[in-house]
Amino acid sequence: MKIKKIQDADLKGKEVLVRVSFNVPYEGKVIKEPYKIETVKKTIDYIIAQGGKVTMMSNLGRPEEYQKEHPGGMEWMSMFSFNNIIQDIQKILGIRIKLIPSCDSNVIKKYRLSYSDQCDAFLLENIKFYKEEGENDASFSAELAENFDIFVNESFSDSHRGYVSTVGVAKRLPSYAGFQTQKEVENLSRVKDHPEHPAVAIIGGAKIETKLPLINSFVKNYDFVLVGGKIANEAIDGGMQFDSKVILPIDFANDGRLDIGEKTIEKFCEIISHAETVVWNGPMGLFEKKPYDNGTRKILQAIAESGAFSVIGGGESVQAVNESNLEHELSFISTGGGAMLEFLSGEPMPGIDVLMEK
Repeated sequence: MKIKKIQDADLKGKEVLVRVSFNVPYEGKVIKEPYKIETVKKTIDYIIAQGGKVTMMSNLGRPEEYQKEHPGGMEWMSMFSFNNIIQDIQKILGIRIKLIPSCDSNVIKKYRLSYSDQCDAFLLENIKFYKEEGENDASFSAELAENFDIFVNESFSDSHRGYVSTVGVAKRLPSYAGFQTQKEVENLSRVKDHPEHPAVAIIGGAKIETKLPLINSFVKNYDFVLVGGKIANEAIDGGMQFDSKVILPIDFANDGRLDIGEKTIEKFCEIISHAETVVWNGPMGLFEKKPYDNGTRKILQAIAESGAFSVIGGGESVQAVNESNLEHELSFISTGGGAMLEFLSGEPMPGIDVLMEK
């Protein structure tokens, strides 16, 4: 089956709802990691150029968890509002955006009538303000969909969730993959199903239980699976047994095992230097605290110098790339963290499956 592409849609004069991923870290009103927002620019510009009318939809933070921890208060509505970062989003995308303060159908219609000639695109307020989102509520999906002619998914990082904003609306409208989502599926499918050998997977970060399915998946058709970060400590402490393709650290930077050691770095880099395919998800140590970023940065440098077809994903891995200015030395940087893990592990991807041609 093939994914339905935005290039195949007739967008002229159409109201287009675009699921984006603007769930980014920020301080004050300044976005700290703009990559996810930058990746949707091509799709938004394309829709506008084709004569379509854009309304974007995204989540931001975890307001539902905050409400549970702070019952009765209403400060969460301002804390998790897109009003905090809409100015920066406009700068990154280079367009004028009007925030619609609700996903209510009547409010959407009112704002269209009042502000369409004053902006290039609309952005709905945080979809996570509605509990119906996570429930994939049919009524909420239908109410949201009735305001639009076409749906475009440009949020691969949320496509492993079967929510209103990824699946519910998509089932009720002609739906297509945006340019970045197409790249995600194409490049991740390549390294998952048809890697060039030698193929090396590098898995780090925390929570061994979330990474085990990915490690086991890579063992099937990769030559090496290099494991670092907290999951390596968890595997060692738990006495876990792996296939001979899985390589655990042979030394650490300190007694607290907060980073892989120099001998491990040398061994990992040697393996990477011969690779034709490299997939990396997760740091090798406590990356955010120097000097425990050493292993992550040296592994990244080795990937960049290897000449292999390289795919990198996960928040801290992408952060390392951005800070090292090595993005142009890599083949593809995924916007997905958990979504990338689940796609590569062969798990269901509801937000992608719904876009497939029947």
